[in-house]
Amino acid sequence: MIRICFEFRYSDFIFDRHMLFTPDDTKDIDYSRDLGGPGEYPFTRGIYPTMYTGRLWTMRQYAGFGTAEESNRRYKYLLEQGQTGLSVAFDLPTQMGYDSDHPLSVGEVGKTGVAIDTLRDMEILLSGIPLDKVSTSMTINATAAILLAMYIAVAEKSGIAPDVLQGTVQNDILKEYIARGAYIYPPAASMKITVDIISYCSQYLPKWNTISVSGYHMREAGATATQEVAFTIANGMAYVCAVIEDGSLAVDEFAPRLSFFFNAHNNFLEEIAKFRAARRIWAKIMRERFHAKDPKSWMLRFHTQTAGSTLTAQEPYNNAIRVAFQALAAVLGGTQSLHTNSFDEALSLPNEDAVRLALRTQQIIAYETNVPQVVDPLGGSYYIEHLTKSMEGGVYDYLNKIDDMGGSVKAVAEGYFQKEIHRSAYDFQKLVERGEKSVIGVNKFGEGATIRKYATLKVSPQFVKKQISRTRDVKLSRNRQAVADALDALRKSAVSGRNLMIPILDCVREYATVGEVSDVLRDVYGEFKEKSIF
Repeated sequence: MIRICFEFRYSDFIFDRHMLFTPDDTKDIDYSRDLGGPGEYPFTRGIYPTMYTGRLWTMRQYAGFGTAEESNRRYKYLLEQGQTGLSVAFDLPTQMGYDSDHPLSVGEVGKTGVAIDTLRDMEILLSGIPLDKVSTSMTINATAAILLAMYIAVAEKSGIAPDVLQGTVQNDILKEYIARGAYIYPPAASMKITVDIISYCSQYLPKWNTISVSGYHMREAGATATQEVAFTIANGMAYVCAVIEDGSLAVDEFAPRLSFFFNAHNNFLEEIAKFRAARRIWAKIMRERFHAKDPKSWMLRFHTQTAGSTLTAQEPYNNAIRVAFQALAAVLGGTQSLHTNSFDEALSLPNEDAVRLALRTQQIIAYETNVPQVVDPLGGSYYIEHLTKSMEGGVYDYLNKIDDMGGSVKAVAEGYFQKEIHRSAYDFQKLVERGEKSVIGVNKFGEGATIRKYATLKVSPQFVKKQISRTRDVKLSRNRQAVADALDALRKSAVSGRNLMIPILDCVREYATVGEVSDVLRDVYGEFKEKSIF
C-alpha cells in the first residue's frame, strides 16, 4: 500500500476571503471586552449563564383568525400540542381602530388575525386559558393601549391581579411609519401613547414587557441584516429617550422590561452573528450612553420569527426546510422565544397540520438535536466572531448617521429608513431575477413551476355576520351613559396630556368598542397622512 501524505499550511495559500477564516481574523477581539461569559456584559454569548441548559426558549406560535371562538380553539390546540406561550394576531380593522361594522372594515374582518371589537370578544378569545400561568404576546401597535386594557380587564374578571400577568405588547409605532403602515395618529401623539403604556406597566404590570421593538417587519420589507439591527436599535434608543424626557421614570425603572423582535432569514451564519452583535451593541449603548446601572437594563431580550418573505407558493413543502434552518439559527443565536412559520403561509392562513409541523420543528430542535445542551456552541468560531464584529461595525455606521440626523423620529420623517430599505429590497430582487440569488423551486431546480392545489384553511364568510351581530348586541346591552361618561373622561385626559391607560381601562370595562376609543383619540390628535418620500 502506498500512503500519500500532504502537509497543509494555510499560510502557503491565498484564499478568497469568503473561503477560510483563521486566528488572524479574530486577533482584534478581546474576550472579556467583546464577548464575556454567558450572562455577563456585554452578553455577546447570551443573556443568561446557563441559557437553554437551564430553561428552553418559549415556543410562541403566532395565531389568530376569524372570530374569537375560532382563535380560542386554535390557541387551546397549540397549547395541547406543547406550545408554551400565546401570540395573538389581530385583524387589520382592530389594528387600525375600526369596529367590524365600520364601512372601511368590509373585506378585512378576521382575515389577517382575530377580530376584537369589545371586551366581550376578548373574554371569549381568552376563555379557559390560565392568564396567571401563560404568557401572552400581542402584536398590536396603534391600538395597543386598548387591547392591553382589555387583557387586564379579562384578568380582573377572573380574579387575577395585573401584577402577576406576563406577556408582551408590541407597542412599536415607529416601525409602522417605516415599513408596515398600521398607524393612526401623527408620530408625536403615537409616541406619547407608547410612553404612557411603558409608564403604566412599569408601575402596575411589573412582569409585562412594555414594548417589543421590532426589526422583523423592516426585514420583511427588504432590509438587510445590518439594517435590521441598526434601525431596530435606533428605534429602541428613541423610546428610551422619550421615556426619560417624559420625566416619570428613571432608565433602570423601565429598561429591564424592554424587549425586541427580530427576523431569522436563510443566511444561516449571518443570522447567528446578527443576534450576537445586537446583544453586544445594546448592552454598550444602555451602559455607556444612557448610564443604566442595573445589568438587566443592559440585556437585549428578544423574540424571533422565521422569515415570512422567504416562503414560496411554488413547492410549499420546501418552506418547512427553510423554517427549520431559520429556527436553528435563532436558537444558536440565543433567542428568548420563537415562532416558526407554517409551510403553507405563502398560500393561506396555516391549517392545523401545517401549524403542528411548525411547532414540532421547534420541539425537535429542543429535544432531539442536543443543541440546547451547550451554551453558545458557535462561540469562538473564527468566522462567527469575525462576522459578529463586522456586523457590529456596520450597525454603528448606521447609528452614527441616524444620530447626525437627530435620531429615529427625524430620520423617519425624512424618509431615510424607508429609502434605505426600498433600495435594499430592489437590489435583492434584481439578484433573484438575474439568477444570482437562488430560490429553490422558483428560479433554480424547478424554474417555472406552477402553484399546485393544496388543502388550505378556509374560513367561513358567515363569521363576519356573527362578529358584527355580536358587536351590535353589546352596544345595545351595555350602560350607554357609563360608556359616554368614560369616553368623555378619556377625551379630557387626552386634551390635558395625562396618561391614557387608566381612562382607556375605564372605557373598555364599560364595553366601549375599539373604534369608539380610537375615534376619541382621532378627534384629539388627528390622523397621520403619509407624504411621498421619493
